[in-house]
Amino acid sequence: MAHPDHTGGPASAMTGTLGTDAPLSLAPVPPGEPAFDDHRPPSATLVADCVHCGFCLPTCPTYALWGEEMDSPRGRIYLMGEGIEGEPMTPAMVEHFDACLGCMACVTACPSGVQYDKLIEATRAQVERRFARPKADRALRGAIFALFPHPRRLRLMRGPLRLHQSSGLSRRLRKSGVLQRISPTLAAMEALAPTLGRAERVPERTPAQGERRGTVGMLLGCVQREFFPGVNAATARVLAAEGFDVIAPAAQGCCGALSAHNGRETEAQGFARALIDEFERAGVDAVVVNAAGCGSSMKEYADLLAGDPAYAERAQRFAAGVRDISEFLHERGTVAPRHPLPMAIAYHDACHLGHAQGVRAQPRELLTGIPGLQLHEIADADLCCGSAGIYNILNPVAARELGDRKAANVLQTRAQMLVTANPGCLMQVASSVERSGGRIGLAHTIEVIDASIRGLSVESLGAAPTAVPPTRLQ
Repeated sequence: MAHPDHTGGPASAMTGTLGTDAPLSLAPVPPGEPAFDDHRPPSATLVADCVHCGFCLPTCPTYALWGEEMDSPRGRIYLMGEGIEGEPMTPAMVEHFDACLGCMACVTACPSGVQYDKLIEATRAQVERRFARPKADRALRGAIFALFPHPRRLRLMRGPLRLHQSSGLSRRLRKSGVLQRISPTLAAMEALAPTLGRAERVPERTPAQGERRGTVGMLLGCVQREFFPGVNAATARVLAAEGFDVIAPAAQGCCGALSAHNGRETEAQGFARALIDEFERAGVDAVVVNAAGCGSSMKEYADLLAGDPAYAERAQRFAAGVRDISEFLHERGTVAPRHPLPMAIAYHDACHLGHAQGVRAQPRELLTGIPGLQLHEIADADLCCGSAGIYNILNPVAARELGDRKAANVLQTRAQMLVTANPGCLMQVASSVERSGGRIGLAHTIEVIDASIRGLSVESLGAAPTAVPPTRLQ
């Protein structure tokens, strides 16, 4: 049974295919063939772990939106089981798999320990190899993956995007709603683009301040590097202030998170190998990440490259040394003095930090360790904001509904600033807050810590005097 369409036509934005960077060829599976082939299908053992208890239902964003059983984790697991038993891969089946945000809230909620994260990733890889999508869908997915995992290509967008924003056209387009009527996908992409400021570049080596405590590598990322360069600059400053030499190789590329989470297995493996090579050459003690989705994927390199004899052991070693920035600072302890930041913040758990990595207490403890800072919790905190990598581009209507819910709950805290640890979440919530008519400052966790160490003011962070509740989203 099909759920409500997310973009205005039957599964029109449920895109996903092999794009220009994927070496595998796409050939339609003959009618009647089993859904899955023998290359790393979803595990029948893991599927059998699900006892269909229903604890996952209230945590699942798509079930919350539509109330459809097949758009819940246990419903999708049922469909996986059908595929394992030899049922063909139908458009309806793929539609339900595509609708999943991959937020992993169900993994946190499941009392049986079902590894839904491994199941959905294996399933999506099968879909990308074995299901022929419409040409328009293939073109959209191909365009996305020809751009977003490539920092240099994103850098070329900065100039035109800044001109677009400074001209006032962006503001007029959003206010008129004309782009939303023409194409929800284009409207989502335009609305999500953050306001671009000065392009801060992190040097390849940032020396430790005070007593040296070690050497760490730093992932620069793709969207983070080009659209949120201040987050990377703050990360390097904080690590240096805490006594660590910071190595940020300029030649590093994408970590492969977007590819891995969207079933582009071969492409993700190529990115992973290159990143392992780069940081092995750098000779660092650990690799610190400030984007939740990237860190989640990098910690899974051992699974991603398990079948590669040249990289399997190296991937295990590498993954064992990956840490989210808040996780790293919490483990190693902090030595740099904190100055007061008298403000109230609302902390949002990025799904791939809280659910996928289990990093929840660490950022809260680091933030509440800042003198004068008050932390407010958000209602329905575990429900995804709708960003989910590229989900808000491929499924803009569903993502918009989830973003509106999140924005309303954030603004109801009356906090001066929303703090989170993922660029996608920042873009998604910023877009929803603007659309609601509300107002609140937004910052990455590490930017708040950096401001405290440097003795900056609350105003320098862009904090609002107090959050303005939504005027249009109820």
